[in-house]
Amino acid sequence: MPRIHVVSDVHGRADALASAADGADALVVCGDLLNYLDYAHPSEGILADLLGPEAGAEFAALRKEHQFGALRSAGARLMQDPEAFAEAVVAAARRQYAELFDAMPVPAYCTYGNVDIPRLWPDFVDDKHRMYDAEVVEIAGRRFGFVGGWPRRPIPPEFLKKARMPIVPFGADCSPEEYAAKVESLGPVDVLCSHVPPAVPELRWDTVTRRPEVASEALLAYVHEHQPEYALFGHVHQPLQHRLRIGRTECVNVGHFRATGKPFVLEW
Repeated sequence: MPRIHVVSDVHGRADALASAADGADALVVCGDLLNYLDYAHPSEGILADLLGPEAGAEFAALRKEHQFGALRSAGARLMQDPEAFAEAVVAAARRQYAELFDAMPVPAYCTYGNVDIPRLWPDFVDDKHRMYDAEVVEIAGRRFGFVGGWPRRPIPPEFLKKARMPIVPFGADCSPEEYAAKVESLGPVDVLCSHVPPAVPELRWDTVTRRPEVASEALLAYVHEHQPEYALFGHVHQPLQHRLRIGRTECVNVGHFRATGKPFVLEW
């Protein structure tokens, strides 16, 4: 019986990633390998390493209280040299990726999340660790469709003028229209793999941040039209609902792997 393990939101857990495919035929990774800032432990992550644990704690507290204007102001204050900070983020990301891809079991089929830097992945992926985006691949006799990144939320220009924060060079976002084009390009698949969830209120609501996280209307439309067996995703660390059914499609948040260290098991 084919058995696939699926993880998302690894956020630096190389230790648990090393055994994530134990007993499985393959591993699927739905993005967010990097640990930029651990909101539960804000002294951990790239941002805290570069700016100090106090900055990490400040960012975590402001985000929890939805004070995004203050968050951007804090970023502008702390990141006084945006270019140097961006270079330091990339260097730290390379170190994390080297550790993570070295620990990652094989074969692994990966797509990227919102805090990944996809332009760096070609330096680490190979014929056993592959990156897929707007692509379909057969795994254990099923067609898996992958959509990486996230459809960015529009930010009003006046908001940026009030509190301009240096941009961290992730590059995993695209416009909702570009994201929808990637989803549509897949055609019918058996298993839909993305980082963000379909735009269903119960799937996108985070019970800790108390807000709807980024989700995709295009993914929801795809599920309604093509009815894959599964739609697998992550991104929402503490979802109101981990899974629900839309027609014949089982929509599953595969879990916050950094917190649980456990994969979602997919069997036929």
